[in-house]
Amino acid sequence: MADYILGIDGGGTGCRAAIADTSGKVLGTGQAGPANIMTDMDTSVVNILAATDAALLAAELPVHAYSRITACLGLAGANVSGVAAQLQQALPFAQSSVVSDGIIALQGAIGDADGVVVILGTGSVYISRSNNTVTMKGGWGFKVSDLGGGARLGQKLIEESLLAYDGIYQRSPLSNALLAHFNDEPHAIVRFAHDARPNDFGQFAPLVFEYAAQNDPLADKILKQSVETIEAALDASMHDDQPVLSLIGGLGALYGPRLSARYQPRLRAPQADALTGAVALAAKLHAQTAQS
Repeated sequence: MADYILGIDGGGTGCRAAIADTSGKVLGTGQAGPANIMTDMDTSVVNILAATDAALLAAELPVHAYSRITACLGLAGANVSGVAAQLQQALPFAQSSVVSDGIIALQGAIGDADGVVVILGTGSVYISRSNNTVTMKGGWGFKVSDLGGGARLGQKLIEESLLAYDGIYQRSPLSNALLAHFNDEPHAIVRFAHDARPNDFGQFAPLVFEYAAQNDPLADKILKQSVETIEAALDASMHDDQPVLSLIGGLGALYGPRLSARYQPRLRAPQADALTGAVALAAKLHAQTAQS
């Protein structure tokens, strides 16, 4: 029987770990580099163990005490077929469960309740739980999905601003601000966009919300379109028996007040973060093992 439980929250920008006793009380936390197991399995394993060691050290527990740990790892890329099983074979823990980072976000935000959690950050994904059945929609990546996410907001702002530069659309204070960022030089925008990654586009998302607060017509247009796509996904994800809706991620709180009246009564602030959700799921795994 394991002496400790471990929660891991890993993605493309970093990996966080929390070591806890078997009741779920966190004893120490640690961080390391990226852990997207679809894009780089080997580096992910290194960073998962580095974050674990940092958490063990912070808890003043023996480093490399892996055989005493039951772990739940919520990782980007774990929803891709076969990848989670491949990682599981490489892990040294006494027992482990590898799930999508969306699953631990769901657990952290709404606990064991039925409901829907929407992650609205650079990208977007919708996670629904009903009668212990979890389904996910979206999250297929910036180029083909992630509507409402920061990267798509930034891309749309650049597109609309170039149309305004060409005189096809009217300029607004928001389009002027975006163009001024590139010194009113469209070729600079083209060079930027050629190599830009989702996070690069996402840096402009806060501008849209900032100018929307000033009733800028372009900001209002972009956000109206984004809210329509978010609500279409909610209509497909949320049912009458799911009383709880939580919007998380960097843009979640900004979108909340913009949802239609039919969703407002269901909105709840997240109970906790994804790492807390991973610890809770690790505690459940430990309890199930103890009972068997």
